[in-house]
Amino acid sequence: MFRLLNLELQKLLLNRTSKILIFVSFILPFFVILLSSLKINVFGFFTLELGELGVFNFPIIWHLTTFFASQFKFFFAIVVVSMIGNEYSNKTLKQNLIDGLSKKEFILSKFYTIVFFSLVSTVLIALISLCIGLYYSSYNEFSIIVQQTNFLLAYFIKLVGFFSLCLFFGMLVKRSAFALAFLFILYILEWIIFGLITWQSDHHFAEKIQNFFPLKAMYKLIDQPFQRIAMSKFPEKSELVYDYAVHGYEMVIVLGWTALFVFLSYRLLKQRDL
Repeated sequence: MFRLLNLELQKLLLNRTSKILIFVSFILPFFVILLSSLKINVFGFFTLELGELGVFNFPIIWHLTTFFASQFKFFFAIVVVSMIGNEYSNKTLKQNLIDGLSKKEFILSKFYTIVFFSLVSTVLIALISLCIGLYYSSYNEFSIIVQQTNFLLAYFIKLVGFFSLCLFFGMLVKRSAFALAFLFILYILEWIIFGLITWQSDHHFAEKIQNFFPLKAMYKLIDQPFQRIAMSKFPEKSELVYDYAVHGYEMVIVLGWTALFVFLSYRLLKQRDL
């Protein structure tokens, strides 16, 4: 595993564009810190400081930071599809296979890289969240601090699943731009199917089916936290109540898609005449 990971990291770090994108991918989550110090002047009457509103209290901070950080995943998605595009355009894929790397090892090297960067990103978000929480949170009991840290696990699985999808599209079309376009096409396709199911049955049933779609399943791992924040400020408003928790079955769905995307990537490579 480490040999394959080291091989892939060497390729990425020798590519100037990849190095820049990786750097940006790891720097952007730190903007969550800026969010915590954001001050909004309300028409000159008073200043609203997010950090003082309690939104960075434990355990809600795990939900808030992982949701915002997951919005930056598209930068590393470019790196993932570029890994495949460069292999074909630079003929390094064929050379690797000639040098003794099996097709299975080639796909695994990409997947190990995805897992590695997802893990690094998760650790960064954990440290950022912990620092912000310890500074702003009204609660510092250990039992409260570690509550809902399963959002970090959901964040990790979400990244691995999304980047595995990018890996599959990269293998499918061989070009970075087209692979990213396929993500948009898949997003549109999911909503078209959702609309057709709603038309044939009802919205509630269609929503249940939609939650099994790859992009929707990844999104559902970490639901938007804004409604939850509103719930904490207006607990008497029952219409704000919604299920924001991380569920095990949602993780299983995304892990299932992840395994399928990696397997299909391998099948594509195995059947392709290089």
